[in-house]
Amino acid sequence: MPKDRSFLTTFCSHHRAVSALLVVAAPPRWVQSVAHAAQNRLKTIFPGFHPRGVPVNIRATMKTRSSLLVLLSLTCSTLALAADAPSGLQSLLQHPIIGTNVPMAEVQAFTEVRVPPMPAVKSAAEWQKIADRLRRDMLERVVFRGEAAAWRDAKTKVEWFDTMEGGPGYKIRKLRYEALPGLWIPALLYLPDNLTEKAPVMLAVNGHDPVGKAVGYKQIRCINLAKRGVISLNVEWFNMGQLRTTGYAHSRMNQLDLCGTSGIAPFYLAMKRGVDVLLSLEHADPNRVAVAGVSGGGWQSIFISALDTRITLANPVAGYSSYRTRARYLTDLGDSEQTPCDMATVADYTHMTAMRAPRPTLLTFNAKDNCCFAAPHALPPLLDAAQPIYTMYGQTSALRSHINYVPGTHNFERDNREALYGMIGDFFSGDPKFDAVEIPCDAEVKTNTVLTVELPADNADFNTLARALSRNLPRNPKIPEAKGALVRWQQTGRAKLREVVHAKDYAVVAERAGGEEKDGVKATFWKLKMSGVWTVPAVELTRGATKETVILVADEGRKSAAAEVERLLAAGKRVLAVDPFYFGESKIAQRDYLFALLVAGVGERPLGLQASQLAAIARWSQRELKSGPVTLVACGPRSSTFSLIAAALEERAVAGAELHGALGSLKEVIEKDWTVDKTPEMFCFGLLEAFDVPQLTALVAPRKTVCTP
Repeated sequence: MPKDRSFLTTFCSHHRAVSALLVVAAPPRWVQSVAHAAQNRLKTIFPGFHPRGVPVNIRATMKTRSSLLVLLSLTCSTLALAADAPSGLQSLLQHPIIGTNVPMAEVQAFTEVRVPPMPAVKSAAEWQKIADRLRRDMLERVVFRGEAAAWRDAKTKVEWFDTMEGGPGYKIRKLRYEALPGLWIPALLYLPDNLTEKAPVMLAVNGHDPVGKAVGYKQIRCINLAKRGVISLNVEWFNMGQLRTTGYAHSRMNQLDLCGTSGIAPFYLAMKRGVDVLLSLEHADPNRVAVAGVSGGGWQSIFISALDTRITLANPVAGYSSYRTRARYLTDLGDSEQTPCDMATVADYTHMTAMRAPRPTLLTFNAKDNCCFAAPHALPPLLDAAQPIYTMYGQTSALRSHINYVPGTHNFERDNREALYGMIGDFFSGDPKFDAVEIPCDAEVKTNTVLTVELPADNADFNTLARALSRNLPRNPKIPEAKGALVRWQQTGRAKLREVVHAKDYAVVAERAGGEEKDGVKATFWKLKMSGVWTVPAVELTRGATKETVILVADEGRKSAAAEVERLLAAGKRVLAVDPFYFGESKIAQRDYLFALLVAGVGERPLGLQASQLAAIARWSQRELKSGPVTLVACGPRSSTFSLIAAALEERAVAGAELHGALGSLKEVIEKDWTVDKTPEMFCFGLLEAFDVPQLTALVAPRKTVCTP
């Protein structure tokens, strides 16, 4: 540390002379290298360092000498400030307050308690009314919100291509169909030869296998069913096989959520349109419609078959578990589609399983699953929920389960496939001689090249859909200019913002967790308990007399903000450096973004939690520390976003906001193609539909909002 500090002092004391020399003589690339090296050296001393007004990564557009001089000067100015910072400040900010276990325990409890239990019912008729309501609410309140309703009602196309010989007893026809206008799904139809009567049909879905529809175990399943007289539609899944591009990554579906349109809708429509294709066939029997798949295909199987009553038989394989199970078994926490926004405000997967009654359902799980949804913990809660309902219908034998022991890992191999064939035989065949033993067909498995279906070059994906949706958002962007109209607009806007982010009025109970003084800086460590739900760590820092109080947050956590804290202390301010939900010491130790998805899945919003926590801390500071209204200081685009929202919502305790590196528009989330696994709170459902940064800033006025790059 002393050696590094000596470097900083020497470098910064001469930075003006060095800069002038560089303008005259040095090549621009060399200047960039020096500036970048200086920033990197500072980051080794102050982790997470981000120079005020200077991006960490040197922008390629900064090519002129004058721009480079400005860059170097800004960098050196920050270096000089940091060189004077007390050596003990970093250790004060890094001091552990709540530890690593508290955030995980709290988010588990928070989500688990919000999962709805199965209702107590006394008859099949009573359950049927509940199931009908759940199905309607799930479609209206979860799947088809926003533009998704128009997608549902749109007229879509199906295009058929060539037919090829599959093998003895069947042919394969290529096709593509629109899940929604402009988004095409490639598929393969396995047609038994010589059909003269109505035949069963099967929607064959697959999970997270990069090979997609061409994967061997899926082809074998479709081939075996075709040889048994079942028509199968083998459909591609997003980000798999032919759709394996970044635009279809499941973590991008949440870009649609930000626009107020359900990101889950394309997933559902891809399945629904597949069923439409099957039932449009001349020989399709509408009374014998099945769906089966493994992993993500298992999730697809339960999701579509619970909500689309046309599907009469379902075989989800190792694809889902109750949200209550997932809160404790972290392997089961699913991707964005598994945890659509607000789903658990309507139903859990236990309800979805029971909603299958009285239709035949085979729940297949693996005994030693090395991925997720292992049978010992995933299966019992589903059976406990659904078995009594099937019994009320008098269809106990229609709900079955199969546990695979060989290989017992995550699979849809022969044992699991034969369980499906047996289910088909029992409920669809009527042939007493039906044989569920798999028919050898390895030689008939084809390469993915042979099975490729032509797709449009401009096929829509999640990002292109979100870009199109965002163009005309927010819906009502105009901000009144007249004072009276502006005040009324703000009142209405704050109420709307509270609704969109699901803001809470947390009551803070503060617990002092020690104190320390280093290099003239006095630190008090606080555990700020929010209505008994969350514990937010905070470090109160002062140097001598203070004029006002600021609450500081940073994208990389409070420990990354030493330079900013020093600037604020030097200005005579008391600093409350805090780590709200998901940031710094409050970061969830394992599967963090999956828990953030689950928070939204149970009807809350991570962005709203963060903003609500900041607002609560501001009220506590004003009340207990006698600070007066505080200024919110944020470092980074994510912290700046929830700080701006907190300032907009809390009129009395927040004096204004100082935002470093803030977004100029929420549309940048889509334009920069951010994903929910990296920035989960930024995909708050419907936020961009209602507000953009200018509107949020106007909600803070006349209090100041200061933004720096």
